[in-house]
Amino acid sequence: MGNNNQTEQGQAVSPSKTSSNVQYGTVLGGGAFGTAMAQVLARNGVKVTMWVREKEVVESINKEHRNHLFLKDIALHENITATNNFEESMKGSQIIMIVIPTPFLREVVCTRHSSIPVGVPLVCCTKGIENETLLTPFEILTEELPGKYHEYLAAVSGPSFAREVAVGMPTSVLCASNNPVVGETIQHTMSDVDFRVFTGNDVIGAEICGAVKNVIAIACGASSGLGFGHDTMALLITRGLGEITKLAIMKGAHPSTMSGLAGIGDLVLTCTSTMSRNYSVGQRIAKGEKLNEIISKMKMVAEGVKTSKSVHMMCQQLGMHLPLCEEVYRVLHEDKDLSEALIDLGQLPLEPEFNPYEHYNEIKEMKLDMVQSRL
Repeated sequence: MGNNNQTEQGQAVSPSKTSSNVQYGTVLGGGAFGTAMAQVLARNGVKVTMWVREKEVVESINKEHRNHLFLKDIALHENITATNNFEESMKGSQIIMIVIPTPFLREVVCTRHSSIPVGVPLVCCTKGIENETLLTPFEILTEELPGKYHEYLAAVSGPSFAREVAVGMPTSVLCASNNPVVGETIQHTMSDVDFRVFTGNDVIGAEICGAVKNVIAIACGASSGLGFGHDTMALLITRGLGEITKLAIMKGAHPSTMSGLAGIGDLVLTCTSTMSRNYSVGQRIAKGEKLNEIISKMKMVAEGVKTSKSVHMMCQQLGMHLPLCEEVYRVLHEDKDLSEALIDLGQLPLEPEFNPYEHYNEIKEMKLDMVQSRL
């Protein structure tokens, strides 16, 4: 099932020339979004091997061209096969999509990176912030992978529900990379008339957006569950975007990222649809279900639950206050009543509306002062 007629080290991306002739690829992760990413590559002529933990998923993909556990109603492209064998999935791979949930990413990379070929794009599609370290998926990969892999890393984020991507509904995403050649290679390998990839270099901005929007989506789902209308939804999305922007800028992002596909694009999608697992968690909390009961009944991870804890700890570390994210954390993890959270949000001090560019300049000046004080 591996891509046997290529070398085990794959075909390296030239540091000086964009390559779009990718023929063989790997997707690490057999969930809904991993399957959707396999579809995108396969539609573009790439022969894809998925590395999947669940044996029943491997069997259903290889025998019936369907992922019965996570995307059961969607026929998969004939270019897609699956295996439980990590090394086999890597054979001949020229692009590797990493779609492993944040809580499991470090362990997989730490124990298996010796099988990953050097010189091919490593595309991180994972969203979240690790609870123990407060690192994003890209930062985890940078920490765990040897330096020879780092220039080939990229992060993909944007409005992309797995089911809609898998069936070919039109959308666009951002590919953020510190290496423009790698970004362009990914762009040309993944793009077609229905799935468009735009490039950028603000990796941390894309990742903070992709993680924290799931926390805001829980708040929006709760709003819907309580019976509030479109005004409230627009309020939560707008104020949520402000909180994402504040945190992202503190982490080194540029404010323009938040107005793009990885920012407002993904935020609007996740905050307005019952297809969002995080939105659904908020709805069910509002209807009186306990968090443990909700999580136990879900097949796939609702990243916003764990991310809310990471954002809470990150704000403490940075000396920041993000009221909406904080109330989501308290409702989920401290059993705070939703009605109390609403009252507390409604009694926040009145202040001028947040200006991201002023905040960006203030942070730049503050960091410059810190650097100069150390000289």
